[in-house]
Amino acid sequence: MGLEAVVEEIRDKGKSEAEKIRAESRQEVEHILAAANKHVAEIKVAADEDMARQATHLMSIEVSAANLLIKRELLNTKKEMLNQVYQTALAEISRLPEKFHKEAIKKFLTDAKKEIPKGTIYCNARDVPAAKAVLSEQGDFAGFSLGNPIDIEGGIIVEGEKGVLQIDYSYRTFLDRVWESGLKDASDILFA
Repeated sequence: MGLEAVVEEIRDKGKSEAEKIRAESRQEVEHILAAANKHVAEIKVAADEDMARQATHLMSIEVSAANLLIKRELLNTKKEMLNQVYQTALAEISRLPEKFHKEAIKKFLTDAKKEIPKGTIYCNARDVPAAKAVLSEQGDFAGFSLGNPIDIEGGIIVEGEKGVLQIDYSYRTFLDRVWESGLKDASDILFA
C-alpha cells in the first residue's frame, strides 16, 4: 500500500467520520428543535389559557362595577324621588284649609297640656290667627301664651315656663315619624 492509498483511506475515513458526526448533529439539532417547539407550544397554550382567564376575570370585574354603578344611580334616583314625595306631602299638608290647622293646634295643645300645664306656644305666621282663636275659645288653655311666629310648615312647638321643657308638635316632626315607619312600604308602592 502506497502512501497515497493510506492518505486516501484516512481521508475517506475522515469524510465518513465527519458525515456520521454531521448526521448525529443534525439529529441532535432536530431533537432539540422539536423539544423547543413542543415547549413553545406548551407555553403558548398556557399563555392563551392565562390570558383567557384574565380576560374573563377583568370582564367579570367590569360587569360588577357597571352593575354597582347602575344600582347606585337607581338608589340615588329613588332617594331623590322619595325626597320629592316627602316635600310634596309636607307642602300639601301646609296648604290645607285654616279650619284643619286650627283643629290640629287645638289637638296638639290638648296633648301638650298633659306634660306642660303652662307655657308658650309657637307656630308659623300663617297659623297665628288660628292659634289666637284656640287660646281665646278654650278656657283650658289659659296658662298658655302665644310667642313670636317661627319658621315651621305648620303645627306648634310648646315651651314650658322658663324654657325648661319643649315639645315639638310640628307637621314636619309628625311626617318624619310616619315617613320613617312607612318608608319601606312607600318605596315598595312607588318602585314595585
